[in-house]
Amino acid sequence: MSKIADCPAERATYFFGGKWKIRILFNLFNKKKVRFGELKRTLSKVTQQMLSKQLKELEQDGLVNREVKSVMPPKVEYSLTSFGLSLIPILKSLSNWNNKNSRNISLNLNKILTRIEYESTSSSYS
Repeated sequence: MSKIADCPAERATYFFGGKWKIRILFNLFNKKKVRFGELKRTLSKVTQQMLSKQLKELEQDGLVNREVKSVMPPKVEYSLTSFGLSLIPILKSLSNWNNKNSRNISLNLNKILTRIEYESTSSSYS
């Protein structure tokens, strides 16, 4: 991680990098406390294994709190820590940047996807 530590912005993105982490963080921000099953329903396309992995990483990184209630069956609730809450303004800022630049972002993403598709088809002919 020494190279990441040299760049403050890259170091910060480590905490929310991953396909589902931003969605999980916003979900927890909007609902305060959420059970695993509710998160899974909300993020319907995420697999149970991936959701579990992303939540575990967010917890290990200090962004998410996992609280186990001693009832039968056991009840687990997830919420943002104060460190996790401190990330929300940054994520909202990224969202605003995306909204302001959505046309340009869409055009560039389409170029990237076309290039990736081309590279994957051309390498299969080699």
